[in-house]
Formats: sequence, structure tokens, C-alpha cells
Amino acid sequence: GMHHVGYATLAAAVSNAGGLGTVTALTQRTPELLRDEIRACKALLKPGKPFAVNFTLLPSLAPPDYGAYAQVIVDEGVPVVETAGRNPGKWIAFFKKHGVTVVHKCVAIKHALTAQRLGADCISMDGFECAGHPGEDDVGNLVLLAKARTALTIPYVASGGVGTGEQLAACLALGADGVNMGTRFMATKEAPIHDGIKAALVKADERSTTLVMKSVGNTERVYKNDVARQVQEIEARDPGKIEAIRHLVSGENYRKSFQESGDPDSSVWSCGVVMGLIDDVPTCEELVRRMVADAERVITGRLPSMVGGRSGLW
Repeated sequence: GMHHVGYATLAAAVSNAGGLGTVTALTQRTPELLRDEIRACKALLKPGKPFAVNFTLLPSLAPPDYGAYAQVIVDEGVPVVETAGRNPGKWIAFFKKHGVTVVHKCVAIKHALTAQRLGADCISMDGFECAGHPGEDDVGNLVLLAKARTALTIPYVASGGVGTGEQLAACLALGADGVNMGTRFMATKEAPIHDGIKAALVKADERSTTLVMKSVGNTERVYKNDVARQVQEIEARDPGKIEAIRHLVSGENYRKSFQESGDPDSSVWSCGVVMGLIDDVPTCEELVRRMVADAERVITGRLPSMVGGRSGLW
């Protein structure tokens, strides 16, 4: 989930623009705070617009009360849940029993097949380009999406590295039924983060991310800055010791960057290589409309010209 970003304001703006906006459950410290955030999202939605809640199963020595969070989601009539992280079987069954549509985010085909077998309605196929946790296989979406088309029998969306209409068209061509975007929506007017972070996303390019926490088997793609380099240096010196880097990778650090200082160099924070395609900070509606128009132009304009009588493919 988009910690310290996936609040009601952004989720509602995305849904009102024609997407499926998502509230991040575990950004809320308690289940009751999640209930408040869900209700705030509902109040901002146009009639008939759906929304989702991200429900991520994190590795933790002191896990949150997942049951209480899940019950709030069901009680509040959330129509769609995005599960992610550890084996979701128990929670897919729980949500399905209550009529909730379940999208499971995966970084590998084998995990997608497991989620499909467990009853997921849709897969979010998360390639190596993504922000946050891309898994440990380092496989990009050009391969993952094509393989998902032959492996899966349920719909899937492309997640990771997407920010333009041309990419939307490409993902549809590869078999995806849509795209899932995080980093690109951070650089919108409605994103509830400091303008300094949005400016960093616009200024950065596709080389402005790096990977941390590889040595502890929880790889994360983050903004490339001195704090991330410190984490990498500690990991090189003391591999596999989460306690040695915990103070640098704490979520509270980047909450302060996002919500208080706006300093992109003050913490380790998740973002994707799609930064190389971010040149502005539009509204969510402007972004969605532009992407759909650009995708339609590719599908109805460029691609048909490449097939038929004098195909450019031969």
C-alpha cells in the first residue's frame, strides 16, 4: 500500500476521475481510524463511484490486529480489497464470504497462480520497476505481463513503472485489463503529500531510485539519496541484520518527509522508476483523461497502421 499517501482525499479523487482509488489500511494506526478514513472517502465520492482498501500482510514481530482491520472493511461495505504481502488465503476467504471483490498484488507468476487458486478475483502483477517491494526475482513487466496472459484464467492489471497512456496501451496489448499506478498519482494536485516531494518526483529521472533491504530478503525500491546509501553501506557491512538499519528505514521517518518537511533527502521513501516519465503535477482527472486519450490514439492510430495490406511488420 501507499503508506502516508493513500488517504481518503487521494482515493476519492482517483475514483471520481474514473479510476479505482485506494485507501491504505495500515497507514491508519488503529482499526477505528481506518473506519473514519473509509467514511471520509465515501463522503468525497461522486454517486456510484467505487473505491478500494489496501490490506497488506507485513512481516512483523508484533503484527497489527488484521482481524479487526478486516472487520472494519466489511462493516463499512468496502466493495474492493487489494491484498498484498504474505499468503492471503485466510483473508481472501474472509472477504469473499462477505461479498468483497479481491485483487491480490503479486511479484511472481507462481504467487499469482496461488492467489487464483485461493479465490482471488483479479491479480495486480507487480514488476521489478515498481516502487516499494518488487520481490527478489528481478523480473520486469514486459515478461511478467506476457507470461500472466498464458498462465492465468482471471483478469490482471499491470503494476509498476506505468505513468503514460502509451504504456497503458502496451499493457493492454500484453494481456492486462488495466494498470495500477502509485508513484504517478503521488505527483498530482490531490496527493496529500508535501509539494517538496512532488517537485522531487518531477525533477528526478529513471535512474533516481535504488534498492535497499536486499540482505534481509525484503527488497524495497526507494528514492536515491544519502540515507538510502547509508542503509546500503550498513547492509554491506552487516548483511541480514534488520536491527542495524531499522532506525533508517522506519516508516515514521518518511511520514515526516511526506507530511512535514517535504525534504526528499531526509528519509528512505518508496518510489518507482516511472519518475523518469513524470514531468508535471496535474489533477487526477487531468491525468486519467490524458492517459486514456493517449492510449486510444495509439490503439486506433498507430497500431492499425502496422497491420493489414502493407504491414510495417513484414
